[in-house]
Amino acid sequence: MNGFPGKLGLQQRVLPGYRVPFFDLLASHCKSGLSLFAGKARPAEMIIDGETQTAKRVTADNHHLFGGSLYLCFQRGFIRWLEDWNPDALIMEANPRYLASPFAVNWMHKRGRKVLGWGLGAPKQSELWKRFVRQFDGMIAYSQRGADEYAALGFPREKIFVAHNSVSPAPTSPLPSRPSTFDPSTLLRQTGHRLRPTLLFVGRLQARKRVDSLLRACAEMESQPRLLIVGDGPERDSLQTLASEAYPSAEFIGAKHGAELKPYFEQADLFVLPGTGGLAVQEAMSYGLPVIVAKGDGTQDDLVREKNGWQIEPENYSALVSTMKNALSDTARLREMGKESFRIVSEEINIQKMAEIFVRALNSIT
Repeated sequence: MNGFPGKLGLQQRVLPGYRVPFFDLLASHCKSGLSLFAGKARPAEMIIDGETQTAKRVTADNHHLFGGSLYLCFQRGFIRWLEDWNPDALIMEANPRYLASPFAVNWMHKRGRKVLGWGLGAPKQSELWKRFVRQFDGMIAYSQRGADEYAALGFPREKIFVAHNSVSPAPTSPLPSRPSTFDPSTLLRQTGHRLRPTLLFVGRLQARKRVDSLLRACAEMESQPRLLIVGDGPERDSLQTLASEAYPSAEFIGAKHGAELKPYFEQADLFVLPGTGGLAVQEAMSYGLPVIVAKGDGTQDDLVREKNGWQIEPENYSALVSTMKNALSDTARLREMGKESFRIVSEEINIQKMAEIFVRALNSIT
């Protein structure tokens, strides 16, 4: 891959730890360097701030205004950072709630330099969004759905690039070996216990993750699967209380990160994310797991397909139960779907491919 020859500036509201590998990888493809301008999250957001190694991080002075649907953010020091770094191109979060962004775009354009927007899409097809996206020289969308939304606003298709949202590199280890059947008569040679499928959830234990639905759904499974819940959060105590009544065999592992997660992904047969959000889906796929996820902002559309998993409507408990039963009804199909998950993150959706699209977009507009 050819790199970007100039100096790149990249703005983010915050720098979550999970984005660091991508930003450092992108920085390695910028021959004159990458400077990242990002502030701190509010304490209530519980976002762990990251530390880059290759990218040069400059901390923005974030001023958080209002909350909920009225939330706005003003990043103090934006123009001073631009003056100090003097980038040849700038990539910014495409979010109209960030009040300093138009000033930064004007600063770049006055010097004849280009600005790329990067975002989920434009869910509200309004005049505000039309005016907002018009200021950019190109757009990078997280998903094909997002790209279609930008195009629907009148943004030129040829200036829209799809860089599938990714937080993990392509897997370097081979596909884990898993049993070919869950037949009740099959015994594990080492333990003598009956072999049963293992379901895995990884994520923060909060209400919107709908782990309560997962516990209840497992209780309805004829196979009575082993359920591993990896994570911590404000709902843990209430979920453990629920589990003691609804599904006592559920195992609460606690928070695990990085290499600590490996044994749990390797033990699992199916990854289930019944609620919204969740960055562990791609990591689960890198271990050859088929996935069940709730439909969200479009970033899952390209990742989870009929050949490797299921997307269900959020808050639809009956759909969760029926999909889990369907998934566990055919072991051979489950294994083939896991192989397809592994292929997708190996060949199509990973941070290497994401960086490649960013560089292509930069070189195209500059």
